Amino acid sequence: MEDVELTGSGTDATSALAAELVASGAMDGLFEQIDSGKLQLTGDGGFVPAMIKAALERGLQAELTEHLGYAKHDPAGHGTGNSRNGTSSKTLATEVGEVKIDVPRDRAGTFTPMLVPKGARRLGGLDDIIISLYAGGMTIREIEHHLASTVGTELSHETISNIVDEIADEVLAWQNRPLDAFYPVIYLDALMLKIRDGAHVRNKAAHIAVGVDIDGIKHVLGIWIENTEGAKFWASVCADLANRGVRDVLIVCTDGLRGFADAIEATWPDSLVQTCVVHLIRASMRFVSYGDRKAVTKALKPVYTAPNEEAALEALLEFEDSPMGRKYPHAVATWRDAWDRFTPFLAFPPMLRRVIYTTNSIESLNYQLRKVTKNRGHFPSDEAARKLLWLAICNIEDKRARAREKEKGLPASKRKASGRLVEGQVTTNWKQALAQLAVAYPERMNPYLTY
Repeated sequence: MEDVELTGSGTDATSALAAELVASGAMDGLFEQIDSGKLQLTGDGGFVPAMIKAALERGLQAELTEHLGYAKHDPAGHGTGNSRNGTSSKTLATEVGEVKIDVPRDRAGTFTPMLVPKGARRLGGLDDIIISLYAGGMTIREIEHHLASTVGTELSHETISNIVDEIADEVLAWQNRPLDAFYPVIYLDALMLKIRDGAHVRNKAAHIAVGVDIDGIKHVLGIWIENTEGAKFWASVCADLANRGVRDVLIVCTDGLRGFADAIEATWPDSLVQTCVVHLIRASMRFVSYGDRKAVTKALKPVYTAPNEEAALEALLEFEDSPMGRKYPHAVATWRDAWDRFTPFLAFPPMLRRVIYTTNSIESLNYQLRKVTKNRGHFPSDEAARKLLWLAICNIEDKRARAREKEKGLPASKRKASGRLVEGQVTTNWKQALAQLAVAYPERMNPYLTY
């Protein structure tokens, strides 16, 4: 089914017109009826649906006049071979409830309206509401109930599902879009989702990649869903990024994903794979009692804040010989097992360390995505999961952008809106980190630097 798109002259123009009508007193009678309860704005018999009906029917009559070439009751229509032939009834689902309109017909049956195309059953704005609700985490059935109970519009489960499915092509285009040839830093992290796989529902990992471009701007590069991690899967992810144009990556920061190091080095041999220090700390706390965690974390801090690898190893040995180290040998083993992937960042200066030591930026994104997905039992397919995650990312950034727009012009002390979550966010202290990268990797950086 098609939907009807109503376009206006813009929000500012609409607001100005409404303010002008209010100031002129032309709306006083209407306000009195609303205040007295004689007139309701929305729902069955509401004023707004009646205005939509009147506007659509007037537009349709104007279209028919243009199609026939003469106005209603105009003698010029005699002998033309075609004329008006009554109306047919149609019900449209809208943002303010169902609206029944009379669509004019011509006797020859050649009139094809553009304002309300044949087959149209809803106004375009309703689609945006449905997609926004879906992106916010509501299921198809919850949206169906929400529309019926709030605006009085009843849409079938199939119709709502079809509206959401219409964005599948956009998600596919986004997942396959061309990428930059060079990303100084890429972060990788995952969140677990329940997804139907044949007759069973399985836990699958949705891996999200965030790349930092040469200007320090972060971009979500893609979403990959797989049952298990491992070299074969990560080889396919790297191949996908390479096929979309990524030729070189300096540093890849991960949460210690199995098999990734071999895959990344097979695709980009000169890349450095860095284990996220925050993930490493969490892993080492896995078997530490809650009461001892603060003390163990404090004792491990000299390891990851050491000036170099030699000092870090000395700090780890000191912890191993301490009472806490002897009590929790697993914490020591965790650091030893990840040592080769933990130590690379120790060779860099402070500003660059701050950029690559953690995947916190992508973890913040995953935290917001978990809020959206937590109420769902499971997803019917990998594609459905990827679609919701993509929509949720867009929705989160749009909400934050609208909040910032509302505070535009206010002093900084009065602004409370959040900045960008990930997409389009500028990496903190990027200029200093970029300068340190240029010193560390001059031959690989220089071709991409513009002066």
